[in-house]
Amino acid sequence: MIGDVLCLLTTLYFFAILGRILLSWFPVSPDGVVATIFSFLYAITEPVLGPLRRALPPIAMGGMGLDLSPIIVTFALQLFVRPLVC
Repeated sequence: MIGDVLCLLTTLYFFAILGRILLSWFPVSPDGVVATIFSFLYAITEPVLGPLRRALPPIAMGGMGLDLSPIIVTFALQLFVRPLVC
C-alpha cells in the first residue's frame, strides 16, 4: 500500500520534471493557463533541482549553458529511488 503510493509519487515527480523541461523550451505568456502550470511545476521541482544546480554549474555550450540538474535527478529517480520503492 505505502509502496504503491511512493511508486506513484516518484512517477508523478518524474513527469513533473519532464513537463518543466519541455515548458522551459517555449515562451510562456505570463497570464495564461500554461504559466500557471509552469509555476506549479517550478514550485514542486525547484526544491530538489535548485540545490543541485547551485552545486553543479551549467556546462557552457556556445552562447548557452546546459543545466544538468534535471538530467541528474531524473537518472537518480529511475536508477536508485524507483527500484527501492516500486
